Amino acid sequence: MTADVLCHVGADPHTSSRSLSSTESFVVTATDHSIELINTAAQAAADKLAHDVIAYDVSDVLSITDAFLLASAPNDRQVKSIVDEIEERLLKELGAKPVRREGDRESRWILLDYVDIVVHVQHSEERVFYALERLWKDCPEIELPADAKATRGKAEEHAKLQAAEEAAELGGEWR
Repeated sequence: MTADVLCHVGADPHTSSRSLSSTESFVVTATDHSIELINTAAQAAADKLAHDVIAYDVSDVLSITDAFLLASAPNDRQVKSIVDEIEERLLKELGAKPVRREGDRESRWILLDYVDIVVHVQHSEERVFYALERLWKDCPEIELPADAKATRGKAEEHAKLQAAEEAAELGGEWR
């Protein structure tokens, strides 16, 4: 069974560089189970103050998984905390265990593979450098819980605040 959910693409300038009308939409073909996993994981990430949580339905372009969830954090400790919360919540609420967990050693980019979905939690610097959104921008975006959507733009806010604090420490003026 698949979720026939319409997702709007191009409405948010932060998630797409294509110039589409705000009414253009694509059908999400990920399974209901995958959508449930994504929503639970997204809420868990938001609860641990993840930045820029977004999910893509990649089921039409990849045969190995239905969806990707991307999230980031400004430090290694928070990356690990977000991943631990996602893993705990998916196990507790849905009985799902990852078949593979990679990247724990440095906690800069941790991947949780649940077969139906793959969760990427990256340090903010890795998120900018690897720009996974660019790779999947043509895939439908999966609608997420309000708390997860509210994380959009948090990385940019954090970077500006950090730059202002660093400038103040150096006695310079930040703009």
